[in-house]
Amino acid sequence: MIGGALNRLKTAIKKYWARWTFGVLLAVAASLYPLGLWSSHAIERQDTMWSDLRMRLEEPTPDPRVVIVDIDSKSLTEVGRFPWSRNVLAKLVTQLTRHYHVGAVGFDVSFPEPDNSSGYSVLEKLAERDLKDVPILRARLGELKSSLDYDGLFAKALEGQPVILGYNLSTGQAKGVLPKPIFTEEALNGREVWAYHTDGYEANIERLQNAAMGAGSFTVEPDADGVVRNYSLVQKIRDGYYSSLALATVAAYLKVEEGGITPVLPEAAHALTKGQRESGALDALLMFTPDGAREIPVGVGLTTIVQFSGPGGPAGGRFRYVPAADVLSGKADPRVLRNAIVLVGTTAPGLVDLRATPVNKEYPGVEIHANVIKAILDGRFKSYPADGATYEFLQILAVGLLLALVLAVLTPLYQLLLAGAVLAGSIGFNYYMYSQHDVVLNVFACLLLVALLFVMNLAWGYFAEFRKGRALVSRFGEYVAPELVAQMAENPEAYNMEGESRELTVMFVDVRGFTTISEGLTPKQLREYINLYLTAMSEDIRSSHQGTLDKYIGDAVMAFWGAPVAFPDHASRAVATSLLMQASAKRLNEDFIKRGWPELKIGIGLNSGLMHVGDMGSAIRRAYTVMGDAVNLGSRLEGITKVYGVGICVGEATRHAAPEYVYRELDLVRVKGKNEPVAIFEPVGRADEVGQAELDEIAAWDAALALVRAQRWDEAESRIRSLAGAHPQRGLYQLYLSRIAHYRANPPGAGWDGVTTFETK
Repeated sequence: MIGGALNRLKTAIKKYWARWTFGVLLAVAASLYPLGLWSSHAIERQDTMWSDLRMRLEEPTPDPRVVIVDIDSKSLTEVGRFPWSRNVLAKLVTQLTRHYHVGAVGFDVSFPEPDNSSGYSVLEKLAERDLKDVPILRARLGELKSSLDYDGLFAKALEGQPVILGYNLSTGQAKGVLPKPIFTEEALNGREVWAYHTDGYEANIERLQNAAMGAGSFTVEPDADGVVRNYSLVQKIRDGYYSSLALATVAAYLKVEEGGITPVLPEAAHALTKGQRESGALDALLMFTPDGAREIPVGVGLTTIVQFSGPGGPAGGRFRYVPAADVLSGKADPRVLRNAIVLVGTTAPGLVDLRATPVNKEYPGVEIHANVIKAILDGRFKSYPADGATYEFLQILAVGLLLALVLAVLTPLYQLLLAGAVLAGSIGFNYYMYSQHDVVLNVFACLLLVALLFVMNLAWGYFAEFRKGRALVSRFGEYVAPELVAQMAENPEAYNMEGESRELTVMFVDVRGFTTISEGLTPKQLREYINLYLTAMSEDIRSSHQGTLDKYIGDAVMAFWGAPVAFPDHASRAVATSLLMQASAKRLNEDFIKRGWPELKIGIGLNSGLMHVGDMGSAIRRAYTVMGDAVNLGSRLEGITKVYGVGICVGEATRHAAPEYVYRELDLVRVKGKNEPVAIFEPVGRADEVGQAELDEIAAWDAALALVRAQRWDEAESRIRSLAGAHPQRGLYQLYLSRIAHYRANPPGAGWDGVTTFETK
């Protein structure tokens, strides 16, 4: 049992070692990709596309904690064109904080210039110059100053309220006043942490910034393809690290005091990926709230992956949108705004705050901040784990080795099923980790490896089968008809040259008097004579009845039916071929006589039975042939055709296997090398083609043969002489007349079984 298993293993290794080796090398090479030992922009792009698709598959989950007060088209129509004067914004803040009691307000808008839209500065100049002689004007201006100082009104509305102003980062000059940084380089213990870095910004005027609780950057940098996927939680401006709008707004909402956000430095370098080590990353940010510390993980560049869901906008379904005009007029639903984090932004087309994101090419910029705020509040962040590269390496290697070893031994259908199952499993597990555990992993390298291994094994198998088919055509093309070769090439697995035992019919053909023929022809004529004869016989064997041409033995031909393609009617095909060959020989003979060449006569022996067939021979030369007692008998039958004066002699097994033909019994014989007698017959033709006169002759002959075996010599002689007189060309009758004369002189005795014994081949 163990020996058989080892032999099967050796056979498998011999058959599949090349494919296994190539597959394993491919798997190992692919597994090195996530470790950064080689790179591919094409794979990176595909991973990005899959990441975008994966994000689009997530259903939007409504979050009532974040509300967007939208400066939309309706608000622009009712209030006026934007930017609005700051007395309107002051009212908006007052409504939100004192009337609707929101939890915090974040402005996705900056205020880098003073607001002079009230006209107070113009009136003040008039009072100082052209109308300085009008005392009442100056007095009235003093009374109106507070109501016309829109920046002052706005600053007053901001004082003491959880309102965060926005500002924009730029590469130009610094403008406006920044809030205090959340931490500086000193807090990093000398470690340089990479972040979005700039010296330029467009911040808010000092009056407003000092009045507000804080400020945060609303700058969002897209990826190289212009799509926003990541969000900078912290940006570096000169020597300080400053909060983004989302982080600052959440801090205001959670009542985080100044200095309440600190960096968490990595404990060990090995905990970082190669990219993180090179970029100088933090582990996380800690936000200290009255309820305890919150950890906010950050990726390379102090960023987080934005968790987009739904198409965004008022109809997106994730965040509630309230028109700013409704807040100003008091028509907004208090239940929607109470204790909520409010982001003031715009979706109006003309205000150009739409960004390209994985879920929508025109996504409201203010909702990007809302998504980040939701993630911070939930404490759930889509992130690439520190050991993500190791996991991807192990996944690719395991999947690759499995498929490299298993696909090679499977049929194409099962290859497709296995590869499809692995693809589906990899995608499903990747999406499961993303949606249920917020783990972001790259998967395309693994999917590409599965596809490559599948295509490689499929192509390898195809070309292997093609080569096998070509080899089959090459090896069997000399033996069988082209139609059979084509049939075999379609399913080469079903055919081989291994030895086996099978019921077959064998044929031996020989030229009568070949020595005399060769003496009467020149070498050139003899070659042409033999070539014409062998070509005609070979075509009858292969093409007409799809026999297998075994070999030429001088002027003799050997063929068989039933292998390599099995035919249940192999005996019938052989008998039909033998009759056809006799007709072909007659046709050839007419041509030979016209050329003055010797007459062509052939003898054919057929026998059916169990034979050994396969590729046999020596280490020097081999041939696809048949062997066995049944084959030897077929050879003997060809040899004794000349004794009975017939062109074809078949064994009893062939006669029984091809009953649709009419036969003339010749004798019971015991050939050299066999003890058991066999009946031999001459096929006459198909039963539906043989005339009545010939059938009557055969019946008369059968009766005469029975008299011979009964040793009734006189009656047998009389009947045979009558048949010989009617058919003088039939040598069989003359043979039996001679035998009768011999038996009269030498009686065989009472125990005679009627068998003729041949002592020679």
